[in-house]
Amino acid sequence: MPASLKVWGSICFNFSAILFYSILFYSISSGTIWMQEILPLVLNGGDLTPIHTIPNWERVPWLEEKQLARVLDRLAYPRALVSHFPYNLMPPSFCASKAKVIYVMRNPKDIMVSSYYFHQMAGFLEDPGTFDEFMDKFLEGKVMFGKWTDHVKSWRNSELGDRIMYITYEEMVQDLPASLRHISDFLGCNLTEEVIQKIAEHCSFKSMQNNNMSNFSLFPKVYMNSDKSPFLRKGIVGDWKNHFSSEQLTRFTSLRAATKCSVWQTLIPIVSNGFCSFTFADKLYFSHFIYMLMSRIKQK
Repeated sequence: MPASLKVWGSICFNFSAILFYSILFYSISSGTIWMQEILPLVLNGGDLTPIHTIPNWERVPWLEEKQLARVLDRLAYPRALVSHFPYNLMPPSFCASKAKVIYVMRNPKDIMVSSYYFHQMAGFLEDPGTFDEFMDKFLEGKVMFGKWTDHVKSWRNSELGDRIMYITYEEMVQDLPASLRHISDFLGCNLTEEVIQKIAEHCSFKSMQNNNMSNFSLFPKVYMNSDKSPFLRKGIVGDWKNHFSSEQLTRFTSLRAATKCSVWQTLIPIVSNGFCSFTFADKLYFSHFIYMLMSRIKQK
């Protein structure tokens, strides 16, 4: 086994031994890159140096990518991670750690639209087909990271107590300074109003679009082809209204579940079997994680 993979696996399974101040979790296309811009600024008192000199995938690295082992030692404390993992894939050491969690949610209709365009431009993902075809896959959980509702339910039912904070993409769009104050207070940073406004200005959608460390323009087009769709496309709420037909809206909303999500009444729960549904499209991110799981099982 490659040494980097061994280190990566050790990191995944031994959170308690590593000083992570906070960890961000998202269902897909819920503002991941936005929070990767925000969090280093909050944790470092508004210092703009990281967002102008370090690519976002290195300043707040992904838990599910093995490059974490390569960049970990370069991360100054307080440091953070980001992940799309559902709660039930987290190792026991994570639950025993003191890491704080920020879980970001978004209207699933907007998630689906954003994910559709991401599939078009990401060379490592399968072609999404037509919008209608992609909707069927999305509703059935046959997309990267499975069903949206399974993911949300897994984190809503976590046992992290006051270590987890829930926030929505819509809240951040409506009033970013207020969201920044909430995040700052949760992390114990107690930022001044001047710093809050400074961070809000530099985390605007336009500012991020023009930041090569955040807009993925550094990636080869074979992986991220912005000619097909910009990586940072619109950054708005309600874009689904520009895409859904009346029939598609009916089909989408007909899958509402009886249980409401108390943290945000506009979330659309979908009946699910309580397990996370993953497909082969997930293998880009999960292959190494599953390898480590199987290795541990064989050792027992």
